[in-house]
Amino acid sequence: MLKKAHENRRDVTHTKTQNNKLKMTMKNHRKIEKMNTMEKRMTENELIQFIQKLEKNTLAENIGIVITKASKEKIEGKMPVDGRTKQPLGTLHGGASVAFAETLGSIAGTINVNYPEEFVVGVEINANHIKSAKSGWVYGVAEPSHIGKRTHVWDIRITNDQDQLVCVSRMTLAVMKSS
Repeated sequence: MLKKAHENRRDVTHTKTQNNKLKMTMKNHRKIEKMNTMEKRMTENELIQFIQKLEKNTLAENIGIVITKASKEKIEGKMPVDGRTKQPLGTLHGGASVAFAETLGSIAGTINVNYPEEFVVGVEINANHIKSAKSGWVYGVAEPSHIGKRTHVWDIRITNDQDQLVCVSRMTLAVMKSS
């Protein structure tokens, strides 16, 4: 009799655990559905247009950053190597590379949260400048290393016209709630 009661309690506990897992799965599913569905509602071109509107009258627009591809998994863009982005010695300014990396990472983070109810802010960025560029364009790709509920980490690679690595950057974003 005692063994039977123990088994029943274990069955009830097992059922509760299964129900909790089911509830958690359903809750997570609803949360994922609730999260930003920007990409599902917009074509890639519409998403790029949305990004361009966000970037109006910002540093990104002023230094010529152009987003060329956009999805939740990857953001691609290009930046000119010209008078706006060069340092006095005539090569790409390291700060311009960091601004490019931060722009790509921030855009990537923004389309991976429930914007405008949530937004992202940079917490940390680092950059290793590998090679200089003197003219043409540099191309950047931001891909996620971690996308969490409260933080994101994005890896950004910047290459030149010859597809040579110019800069490697990593950016950490905090996910914030709008007031």
